[in-house]
Amino acid sequence: MRKSGERGFTLIEMLVALSVFSLAALALIRLQAFTTHNAAELELRVVAQSVARNRAVEILTDPRPPSLGESSGQEENGGLDWTWTQSARMADDGRFVQVDITAREKTSGAPASLTILRPAGMLRTVEPPPPAD
Repeated sequence: MRKSGERGFTLIEMLVALSVFSLAALALIRLQAFTTHNAAELELRVVAQSVARNRAVEILTDPRPPSLGESSGQEENGGLDWTWTQSARMADDGRFVQVDITAREKTSGAPASLTILRPAGMLRTVEPPPPAD
């Protein structure tokens, strides 16, 4: 028996409450998916920065300045294959070589860029590869 003053939820009230709850749950699921995607992309960008910095350290510690022009290469880092490109040119004052380095993961394309300057010293130019027969 019902006591006077007691009242339960109506069917409409229950449907509205479930609708509000489901909208909130869907928003949380989308937020979690977005966060997971961004975390994975951020991890790839961190490794890409590591590849670019490793290339910069190689350039800076080589006793010879880098060759002017474009060059590229590949390496493995973090269990993934990376392609790096570098473009070396004389800086405006002529005392330094400016090297722009870009690293990119082969399949996802997560990019990282870095620019360094190093003293010019004696320079070399990049020789184009001989034509294939």
